[in-house]
Amino acid sequence: MTKPLTLWLLGDGKPGHENQSLGLAEALARRVPCAVHRISIAGKRGPISRVKAAIQASSDLPMPDLVIAAGHTTHLALLWLTKKYCAKSIVLMSPSLPMGWFDLCIAPSHDFPNGSKRRNLILTRGALNRVAPPEAQDRSGRMILIGGPSSSHGWDEQQLLDSLAQITATGNWQLTDSRRTPAGFLDQIRQSLPAIEIFPHQQTSSNWLPEKLAAAAEVWVTEDSVSMIYEALSSGAKVGLLAVRRNKRHSRVLRGLEQLVAEDFLTPFAAWQNSRILKVPNSILREADRCAEEVLRRFVLP
Repeated sequence: MTKPLTLWLLGDGKPGHENQSLGLAEALARRVPCAVHRISIAGKRGPISRVKAAIQASSDLPMPDLVIAAGHTTHLALLWLTKKYCAKSIVLMSPSLPMGWFDLCIAPSHDFPNGSKRRNLILTRGALNRVAPPEAQDRSGRMILIGGPSSSHGWDEQQLLDSLAQITATGNWQLTDSRRTPAGFLDQIRQSLPAIEIFPHQQTSSNWLPEKLAAAAEVWVTEDSVSMIYEALSSGAKVGLLAVRRNKRHSRVLRGLEQLVAEDFLTPFAAWQNSRILKVPNSILREADRCAEEVLRRFVLP
């Protein structure tokens, strides 16, 4: 390449979506020089206003090679920008518009339980994230990641507190929550388990969690938070699964978790109680890096 690869990241303001785009962009930048520009259509209502906002926000940017977006509200603006500037479109997650309209779709395999032979589709284990493969071998951090009630899971504060008390009986532990964590739960942890160092997600930077996970040896995650589970697995740490009350017996989320347990990526809390050992994961998930290599092969490198 004679010049940096110009990436436009089209975002809807939702951290989970934008972290997926950043994860792919950062993986590309680990391989080739990249110039990354972020375009936000957050808060815009209606497809026309979003397209207009995207055009206005990108008017002074250098011509893109690739435009990357996640989130259904970005799809029409993504197609408009790539057509206007003759760039390649990369949509993350299964799109709301026909898949054939995009140059490349990158989506979790649980969205396609029967697989797919589409040439413009890459299936991944979980959503892409910003956790880079670890470089240092000296890892001693211990992390706890707390989610919250969802369509698939309920919440049992006392059960979680009891589990955390057992896990954190020895060693130094750090904990962060998510936007779904019920109000007041962190205060209960402070009162019941004062030795745990707490970092509310509102008070951390966007780089805080990826950096902490890169230095972690052990991570526990509540099973409702699929995105945090895959972030932890991407770090190379040993990962434990904190049980949370299930609202459904069967769902694609639960099927995905059960498969990860069966393949020795995760250690359920009940299994840890018997052995007091977290299993070493079967492998480190490097999905953003794998997808970056495929993107370069298809669109950039000869």
